[in-house]
Amino acid sequence: MKRTIIFLLFFFTAFSLYASDMDGVTKLDTNEVISVNKHAMDNRLTDPEQSVMDATKALAMARKINYNNGIAEAYRVLGLANYYLDQPEKSFENYLSAVAFFVKAGNLAGEAKVYNNVGNLYRDHDTNRSLDYFFKSLAIANKINNIPLIASLNLNLGNVYTRKNSYSQALKYYEKSRVIFSELKDSVNLVQCSQNIGVVYFQLRQFDKSLSLLLDANAAAKRMDLNESIASIDLTLASLYMIQKKFDDAERIVKEGVTYTQLVKDPKLEYDYKHTTYELEYNRKDYAKAMFYLREIYKVDSANFKTNTSVQMRLIEATRKQEEQQKESERAAERQAYDRTKFWAVTIVAGLLLVVIGLLVGNVKRKAKTNSQLTLLNGEVSRQKDNLDRINHHLEEIIDERTKDLQIKNRKLSEHSSYLSHQIRGPIATLRGLINLEKEGLVDQEECITMMDKCVSEIDEKIIDMSDMLHNPSRTTT
Repeated sequence: MKRTIIFLLFFFTAFSLYASDMDGVTKLDTNEVISVNKHAMDNRLTDPEQSVMDATKALAMARKINYNNGIAEAYRVLGLANYYLDQPEKSFENYLSAVAFFVKAGNLAGEAKVYNNVGNLYRDHDTNRSLDYFFKSLAIANKINNIPLIASLNLNLGNVYTRKNSYSQALKYYEKSRVIFSELKDSVNLVQCSQNIGVVYFQLRQFDKSLSLLLDANAAAKRMDLNESIASIDLTLASLYMIQKKFDDAERIVKEGVTYTQLVKDPKLEYDYKHTTYELEYNRKDYAKAMFYLREIYKVDSANFKTNTSVQMRLIEATRKQEEQQKESERAAERQAYDRTKFWAVTIVAGLLLVVIGLLVGNVKRKAKTNSQLTLLNGEVSRQKDNLDRINHHLEEIIDERTKDLQIKNRKLSEHSSYLSHQIRGPIATLRGLINLEKEGLVDQEECITMMDKCVSEIDEKIIDMSDMLHNPSRTTT
């Protein structure tokens, strides 16, 4: 029993040490995955292609150690990079994978971030569906009190309402996000807020407010190397300068924007700059150049119409696939929960069985030891009984011998008693007769004494003779 308990203690101790060691190794690996994912995330605006490479590396590392949160975040960053590379289908597929792994890991914050990203993806194709995803994400963010995500969602809701031309709603959400980002000291997103508010004021034809906000945002974006943001801000600035008839400033800002667009390799921005360049040349009344850019725009529009239609159809199909995958993920989570419960139940039962087996083995060993001791005791009792039997038999023999001896002595004693009474009676009778004769004066006194002495001597001889016969059984009476 003691050996069984010691073995179990040794086994569980060794297992705990091994698990602790593996946990330390895993922590190192997960930290590396987190670091690579963060680097990929930081590059999403300045170099989305590098983001794709970093996120792919992080994904491979996370899969190797089965780190679900790392896998999910890598897919999310891939989706963001694909979005900035104008690859909505790939982006959506990666977002779907990210949601599945975040659900599997039970990470609500990660799940909410992906819904936010999907809302951005739908923003240019389906504003209503975009709002659904944003509000879905916002509900989770409020539930877990994720302040940075709440700020981002307010910013994105403002973007959707801008596209819906609901400018008052847009400004309300932009202002909420700006306040939170200021508290968080998030300079990157503050640039986005300034840019978006500037765009709203531009649409509201409040050009002075718009110009001030956009120039501040442009300068801040340059300080932080936010190439995508610079190119996007320059688009609105170019349109603003054209309205103000500042064509040289518009041309300068367009050239700057094209340069940054080439750095980020964003096809959508390239198209927007072609359209802005066409408007600039048209307003300058350089119709030949305007016609050239119009033809380019027409080619892109034709391709984009087909692409956008295809994208929308694929997004609808992907949405259905996502819903099915989400249901499957929920079923998988339920199965995993059941499997975990089953595993622990089996483990506990196995542990109890081991304990019971240990107790039974110990009990059997104790019984075997007890039986062995009882066998030894039985043997000893048997030997003692045999000794007692031999002693009793010997005693019986001694008693029989003594009884026979006593019987012989009793018989001899009886014989000697009869003999003595017979032998002694004669001299005693003579003595009695002499005494009577002496009383009557019939016998001489001296002669009487002599005869009495002779009788006494005879009695003494008979007594001595009888004593010899009692102490010497070989003698017989005569």
